[in-house]
Amino acid sequence: MTTHPQSARRTRIAVVAGVIVVVLVIAAALGWWLTRDDGPAATKQVLPSTPTGVRTIQDPVRLVRDTSGIPGVLAWDQGQYMTLATQDGKAVHLSHVRGPVTYTMTPPAGGPHNIVWMNAGVYTKPVPSERAVHNMEHGAIWITYDPKLPKSTVAKLVAFVGRQSLIPEPKGQGGVKVSGQANRFMDLSPWASNSLPSPIVLSSWGHQLRVTSATDPRMQRFVDTFRHRKPYSPETNEPVDGIPTGTGGVAARYGGVQPNPSGTKN
Repeated sequence: MTTHPQSARRTRIAVVAGVIVVVLVIAAALGWWLTRDDGPAATKQVLPSTPTGVRTIQDPVRLVRDTSGIPGVLAWDQGQYMTLATQDGKAVHLSHVRGPVTYTMTPPAGGPHNIVWMNAGVYTKPVPSERAVHNMEHGAIWITYDPKLPKSTVAKLVAFVGRQSLIPEPKGQGGVKVSGQANRFMDLSPWASNSLPSPIVLSSWGHQLRVTSATDPRMQRFVDTFRHRKPYSPETNEPVDGIPTGTGGVAARYGGVQPNPSGTKN
């Protein structure tokens, strides 16, 4: 039986087209698998450990007039960075504690926090407030969002974090032992419930901005004003990296440029 040349050509074209479609489907499926929250890309993430022990209750803190010039920013009395021993019950104090903390603010914008901070970056699951607050003491911005936000909105927040500049962290300072380390001094994580005062909240030490859109232009103004800058953070020159990953975690994205040490730190 003789096959007509045009028929054979059409058959080959159909086979090639079928192969291309199969390859595209496989590529799309692989991309979806690698980026889903419980896929291989997310398995590299290690959440910071949750503090245990005696609980500290934060006292109510006093709202004061914000002087940043950014519309909508809330400011709390920082009381000259008061400690538990000197605070008057109305200022945001910065004492180190080892156990969990019940915060007056949701989400917290300062207050008592764990003695060990966390390795900053983008996390796809909630992180311990006690460690994130310590990062803010060092000048980090913590963005929290409602866990029911659309994935497209979360992707915009992730991209926003990725656009921020890297800040070098000197080796040996504040316990960091990683040579050549740098970080964006940005934390991004979902809140554990839908109890946030707005869908997206940006917090720095003693200051907070509540927005409804991931493209709100005030977000960048907030970061430019409060991130890693005196006088807005009590310990601007300290790192937000260098903690053993069993305690400080491994961010899903946009963590330190160098790997942090393994193990745990109490």
